[in-house]
Amino acid sequence: MANDKGRRRRFGAIRRLPSGRYQACYLGPDGVMRPAPFTFATIADADDWLAEKQTEIRRGEWRDPDAGAVGFRAYADKWVEERELAPLTRDLYRYLLDKHLTAFADLDLDEITAPRVREWRAERLRVTGAKTITAKAYRLLKGIMETAVDDELIQRNPCRIKGGGKEKAAERRIATVAQVDALAAAVGMRWRLMVYLGAYGPLRPEELAGLRRRDVDLDPLRVRVRLAEPERMNGRRVQGDTKSEAGTRTVILPAFLHRELRWHLESYAELGPDGLLFVGEKGAPFRRSTFGRRWRRAREVVGMPEGFRFYDLRHTVHTLSTRSGATLKDTMVRAGQSSEKAALIYQHSDDERQEEVAAGLDATVRKARQKAAAVPVEDTGDPDDQRSGTDLARDN
Repeated sequence: MANDKGRRRRFGAIRRLPSGRYQACYLGPDGVMRPAPFTFATIADADDWLAEKQTEIRRGEWRDPDAGAVGFRAYADKWVEERELAPLTRDLYRYLLDKHLTAFADLDLDEITAPRVREWRAERLRVTGAKTITAKAYRLLKGIMETAVDDELIQRNPCRIKGGGKEKAAERRIATVAQVDALAAAVGMRWRLMVYLGAYGPLRPEELAGLRRRDVDLDPLRVRVRLAEPERMNGRRVQGDTKSEAGTRTVILPAFLHRELRWHLESYAELGPDGLLFVGEKGAPFRRSTFGRRWRRAREVVGMPEGFRFYDLRHTVHTLSTRSGATLKDTMVRAGQSSEKAALIYQHSDDERQEEVAAGLDATVRKARQKAAAVPVEDTGDPDDQRSGTDLARDN
């Protein structure tokens, strides 16, 4: 039986404290004598605890109990810095850490438990109702904690909520040809081509921001997407790669955009081969906030749903391309998407096939405009908005 002076054992030691409880300690693989984090009511309980530690060491499962005493926020900041992230992704992660993961900021890694994660997620959903941003924050937290497991700072990832990182976006509305024409008219002459390239390109906003004169050919009608210039949260644009390797591409445009593209080059694009295709009224690269106001106003004029984003124009070309006979691989190439690559590796979409897709789009849009030619377009009162989709149908 143990006494007040303690008793040496084959593994570890147990001693009785003045309180009558028992304290256990052992020599870890790192050569440091480590006491149990709590005392025991009986010597048998202390002996069982030592047996568990001995088994962990023999199996190679032992972890330094002080390893998890690393502050979450400091570790998370380092986690972000060590990764090669796109500027917008880095901004997003910083935003999530500052605004949505503050509940863990003052905790050590080993203090973040599965119950705490569940409570945090439930509180976020209850207070904000923001399912999408909560899912993004959960995925970031899970990724950080998974790296902590790999670094042997914690033994198990506490983020174990099934489906916790999934985003269930609402079904997006697809704009019709008439609605795209109406949006292009309502947004103003300077920006109408941006709407058409977003819908029939389909180019992403950051790809549109990076287009130069040298990226545009009128004969044959095409644009080359070489880079992207996303706008960061501080309002500055940063030049970088496209969203994925598939994003670097040549987009063959439908013929009905020839007049629009030529007119825009003559009227609004910067001069010189490196001149930006889209600039603001004062000649500077367009700002997301400035164009956003124009877009929201145009959306109201046309009667589109409040949640209809500029990015949703991409859904229009997917639908119209499919109707014109395009395969899924064709639409993926056109939109610069790299998903389902393994399943589609044996399909091919070359320039000839892309020209067929563009011709099909041209025929589909012209037919829709002819049907709508007899329908008058409401005058918005803005001089920039006087040319309607009907006028363009007559021009073509």
